Amino acid sequence: MSPEALSELIYGIAQQLVADGQAGDLTADLIPDESKFAVMRPKDRAHGDWASNAAMQLAKKAGMKPRDLAELFAARLDEADGIDTVEVAGPGFINITLDSASAAQIVDQALAEGADFGRNDHLSGRTLNLEFVSANPTGPIHIGGTRWAAVGDSMARVLEANGADVVREYYFNDHGEQINRFAKSLVAAAHEEPTPIDGYKGAYIDEIARRVIAEANADGVDILNLPRVDGGTDDNGEPLGEGDSAQREEFRKRAVPMMFEEIQQSMREFRVRFDVWFHENSLYEDGEVEKAIDDLRARGDIYEKDGATWFASTKHGDDKDRVIIKSDGNYAYFAADIAYYRNKRHRKDHPADVAIYMLGADHHGYIGRMMAMCAAFGDKPGENMQILIGQLVNVMKDGKAVRMSKRAGNVVTIDDLIDAIGVDASRYSLARTDYNSPVDIDLNLLASHSNDNPVYYVQYAHARSCNVDRNAAAANITRDGADMGLLDTAADGEVIAMLAQWPSVLAQAGDLRAPHRIAHYLEDLAAAYHKWYNVERVVPMALTEAEERADETTREATRIAKCPEPARAAARLRLNDAVQTVIASGLDLLGVSAPDKM
Repeated sequence: MSPEALSELIYGIAQQLVADGQAGDLTADLIPDESKFAVMRPKDRAHGDWASNAAMQLAKKAGMKPRDLAELFAARLDEADGIDTVEVAGPGFINITLDSASAAQIVDQALAEGADFGRNDHLSGRTLNLEFVSANPTGPIHIGGTRWAAVGDSMARVLEANGADVVREYYFNDHGEQINRFAKSLVAAAHEEPTPIDGYKGAYIDEIARRVIAEANADGVDILNLPRVDGGTDDNGEPLGEGDSAQREEFRKRAVPMMFEEIQQSMREFRVRFDVWFHENSLYEDGEVEKAIDDLRARGDIYEKDGATWFASTKHGDDKDRVIIKSDGNYAYFAADIAYYRNKRHRKDHPADVAIYMLGADHHGYIGRMMAMCAAFGDKPGENMQILIGQLVNVMKDGKAVRMSKRAGNVVTIDDLIDAIGVDASRYSLARTDYNSPVDIDLNLLASHSNDNPVYYVQYAHARSCNVDRNAAAANITRDGADMGLLDTAADGEVIAMLAQWPSVLAQAGDLRAPHRIAHYLEDLAAAYHKWYNVERVVPMALTEAEERADETTREATRIAKCPEPARAAARLRLNDAVQTVIASGLDLLGVSAPDKM
């Protein structure tokens, strides 16, 4: 019996008590949804397998003392199939102990459903646009973007496991001043000149510059002899922007796609898939910016002042109004943000019911204006638009911060991290910490094969379960004739209880946008499994001489543990396989492999 099944049972009993007139002033309409009747695992196992505070939740509405109401619940729970004992404790807690067979039903369910165990459809019918990473195409993905890659992709997988239609999106900032600075840096590198004060540094700049020159030469373009003075026109005869030149424009149009391709390759190697690669420049080319401004103008949220065009964001909770077209006629950066959100919500294919933005710590000041813009379009901030702010990542080695990248200068890139510890350890370590908190990445620890390394600890539990299967097959032990009621030891019970919590953990991870809860759960499950493995047996093991000389009670207990009868061995083998199934599913949600040998 799962915690969800117990919650449903308790909800049904509450309804019965009302119908029978035993619940005081409580009426059916005052009983919350069954999901609100939380069933918890007691810290002290002497208090049973599960505990409920349902009586304490309802006592005030019923006009009764919590313990008196709890006694009524306990009497009816005690009559239910699969429940061994029920006790009322403290101010009104209901402590429940299941019989072994009932508790072990979760094992059968896990094995029957396989990879679908725990998955649900409570977010079905909703399209969630999840935008993450979205690093500028001016250099390799740094460690902050790498964290968003791990967290964002894991979050997408978790949301899909809860039934949502998820659109994974990368917003490619290929318009604006950062691209001009990138192009200026490349031109300077090509001519072996110092990097501009506001330019980009790193060996990758020299590398990209060389690639651009080689590509241009192959196309018959003598790029280094193109005019470097400001002005000129592009391929379509349109004037180049202020501060541009023919040479800089040629570097820009060739280098940006190169960085785009490199970023895409890095994401593929990191096992991150995107459904949409959205180019900021398309918002201007397709007239989306003008449409968005016209839309807000029609809603009364646009005005002119001091030669500029303003968004009246204070009408919707922002601390000040925002310029969207500057007095010189150029668009402010926020103009693209407005158009981009409107685009997400009104696309022909997969329009977003919820637009989730995953932004870095330096974007905290954007929240007010973004939510105001959401409200101005008639949407609900926090519902149609959700903004997640990630914190910093510190990379450590030998107790010291690692900052230098051979290729990108004074940063750590996604490639640096993968080279140091691999994709599995990189993804797991970045996803296992709440994105709201800073995280320290210890390269020495994550490269080690020790139980202190969390990804190794979980993966080893999966590999160990696979080894149990191999040993059982070699010993001709099958799953036939399993008596699940024989999973009655404390270690059995701990593993079974952990398995039973998987569906609720998965649901909460989706609702709270918290993929790190998956990692924490896997570590707890691995701990219970490793302990179980050390004290229980599937494959028989002969008793030692000292164990044979023990008293009869001790000897029999040892024999059961080390040499279980076929029905118990088969049951434990099924329990082993259920753990294997859940760990593999959980690791997959984090984009981490589940090895069968280590």
